[in-house]
Amino acid sequence: MIHRPTAEPHGNRKDFDNIKRLLPYIWDFKGRVMLALSCLILSKIAIVGMPLVLKEIVDDLDSKQLLENTMLTLPLLLLLGYGALRLMASLFNELRDAIFSRVRYHAMRGISRRVLKHLYSLSLSYHLDRKTGGITRDLERGTNSLSSILNYLVFNIFPTAIEFTFVAIILLGKYEPRFAIVTFVTVAFYIGFTLLVTNWRMHYRHEMNNLESKANSYAVDGMLNYETVKYFSNENFELQQYDETLDKWEGAAVKSQVSMSALNFGQGAVIAVGVTMMMVYAAQGVVDGTMTLGDLVLVNTMMLQLFIPLNFLGIIYRALKYALADMDMMLKLLDTEQTIKDKPGAKELVVTDAVVRFDNVSFDYSSDRQILRDVSFEIPHARKVAVVGPSGAGKSTLARLLFRFYDVDSGAITIDGQDLRDVTQQSLRRNIGIVPQDTVLFNHSIEHNIRYAKLDATEEEIQRAARHANIHDFIVSLPDGYQTIVGERGLKLSGGEKQRIAIARVILKNPRILVFDEATSSLDSHSEQQILEALKQVAEKHTTLVIAHRLSTIIDADNIVVLDKGRIAEQGTHQQLLAKEGLYSYLWQLQQEEENSE
Repeated sequence: MIHRPTAEPHGNRKDFDNIKRLLPYIWDFKGRVMLALSCLILSKIAIVGMPLVLKEIVDDLDSKQLLENTMLTLPLLLLLGYGALRLMASLFNELRDAIFSRVRYHAMRGISRRVLKHLYSLSLSYHLDRKTGGITRDLERGTNSLSSILNYLVFNIFPTAIEFTFVAIILLGKYEPRFAIVTFVTVAFYIGFTLLVTNWRMHYRHEMNNLESKANSYAVDGMLNYETVKYFSNENFELQQYDETLDKWEGAAVKSQVSMSALNFGQGAVIAVGVTMMMVYAAQGVVDGTMTLGDLVLVNTMMLQLFIPLNFLGIIYRALKYALADMDMMLKLLDTEQTIKDKPGAKELVVTDAVVRFDNVSFDYSSDRQILRDVSFEIPHARKVAVVGPSGAGKSTLARLLFRFYDVDSGAITIDGQDLRDVTQQSLRRNIGIVPQDTVLFNHSIEHNIRYAKLDATEEEIQRAARHANIHDFIVSLPDGYQTIVGERGLKLSGGEKQRIAIARVILKNPRILVFDEATSSLDSHSEQQILEALKQVAEKHTTLVIAHRLSTIIDADNIVVLDKGRIAEQGTHQQLLAKEGLYSYLWQLQQEEENSE
């Protein structure tokens, strides 16, 4: 069984490998990346240059004040240079952001598209087991985390490293080694303390993510099943399980915040000690005459300039760890393996006569759930074969296997002699149309839902299909006609209306092979007869598989296959099966009695 990804302890993840997986999305615009990095370096040069110019300004003013009877003049060029450096720092920072924006948003678009494409490629079994709300939340957080990671790496971590390098070079080149030593030791203590405490408190964030996804799953699941909740008056139950999960989330969030406050205080203490020691050494140098007031200002300004981004680096490091945790959940979606995929060199399905054959097909959803055993029958060209049987006999599973939502455990399903596993899934599904038992529509217009079968269809073709499905008159009677929005999963329409739209959709697709999975189960008798007549006309030149519950709808079938507990109990025409007085005859009598009583 496939399970939705959940947060795992950080030590079990390969964050470096995850970051490497992002590089192809960034490298699509390598020219922009290099230009943005160049702007970044120029910006840092300007920022580090400002304290140097400020030192010269202070020393220049101080020396002139010491000279008696000398008029004090402004060091205008130095002041203009200082202003120019500030302007350059701002300009190159903004240029970096503007240039890199295309890279960042392109990467977000690329990873989002890839994840969604991968979700579409996963088997039906995965989607039956998944929690929609949890997956959408993981996908949303993962996409946002990609943007955050790029911002942190390119705009914070790398710039801080460059600035630290420039400061170290200046301190080692101009002053005693003790200034550089204090800087290195302070930074080392700061980074070590941040790493230690942040790694300790990361499990609170993982717990928060897991509980948030769980709560979101409850909320989305309840909304999708709104009518069921109302039918059973279970609003309080849904709210209770949602609130209980949020209560646990609240506890984890409080612990996370308290531990973060402790971390922030510790970081502030390390910075305070380091800056104080630097100022003591610098002030002593001024008293001893080995340093000027300008040097004191330079050291102080550089330290403050360095520790301002370094202080944010602690927040950024934590945020980066959170973003990596969020992204890891999304990447685990990408790591989910496809159980149904095209084999290497799979060919396009070539349909000539559209003869479908089930040859000794056996299939189980799981080891403890037997569904089909040695099922063999053929649907000849342009013929109609019906499959009937008690509930749970495996009827609908045949349609899922024909669409290759699952692969058979043994045996084979062929179309014109071509094994479904040897052809591409796209070409297979292009040639099959289905009217399912439970029709689900997009929350869009009626026209959009019909056109979905043929995206380039004209309005005339759509209306012709709707007329064949006996739904056109109903649609034009609506205030918005074909532009009427059907609501989430088609909730604004009745079951029969939804099913007729599904029939119109398959008529528009006009495939060589048709599958009707209890296609009239939601219709009244009058509508059923009208649609059965329409389906009969549509299916005249098509190979048709009908999965039926009402036996009265398939008495004209060329062959009727009766399933019982996953095996073929009997098969033949309607009259032949009645004459056998077997399972089919028994089911027929039951339904006749039900109809008579109604």
